[in-house]
Amino acid sequence: MTVKGLIVGIVASAPMGPVGVLCIQRTLNKGRDYGLVTGLGAALSDIIYALITGFGMSFVLEFIEQPRTMYVLQLAGSVLLFGFGWYTFHSKPHLRPPSKKKGTLAQNFLTGFVVTISNPLIIFLFLALFARFTFVVPEHVGQQALGYLSIFLGALLWWCGLTYVVDKLRTTFDLARIGLINRLIGSIVMVVSVLGLFSTLLGLTLY
Repeated sequence: MTVKGLIVGIVASAPMGPVGVLCIQRTLNKGRDYGLVTGLGAALSDIIYALITGFGMSFVLEFIEQPRTMYVLQLAGSVLLFGFGWYTFHSKPHLRPPSKKKGTLAQNFLTGFVVTISNPLIIFLFLALFARFTFVVPEHVGQQALGYLSIFLGALLWWCGLTYVVDKLRTTFDLARIGLINRLIGSIVMVVSVLGLFSTLLGLTLY
């Protein structure tokens, strides 16, 4: 469950959408601390949506645990993940003019949270990930709690790594590198989704 949670947290955070670009810009323009707290705000929003998704699925657990239903959900999760990877691969990041006001760390944290929480479509990503990785197991409360903590830690791991790399490469980090990250993440997600699709069709277990 811990490994699954880490993967979910990283995959949910990695694509360079609005909050990812914002995190990079703040790291470049204000310093790593400001970029990192922006990512922390996004991670808090992600775990809230993960909890909403998980609790929602737990209400219909008896239904989704049926072998036929789980089979369909895992197939659908793989297809949705592939679509998400495809979209990420082809997405075009845009940089905004840097803000002249640095603001406090708390303000930067809050804007990172607001930017992410204002996009409820991330629930569909969590649905796909939870279905693909059979993440929801409410009868094991301890494991489930550890899983959600792992999602948060996975997101933190991504934001810490991203801001570290951006800070070290600040003189050469530009839109081309952001696009490269999206293509890399998109490719990985598509490969994982295809492997998951074939494993489901063949009745195999990869994790």
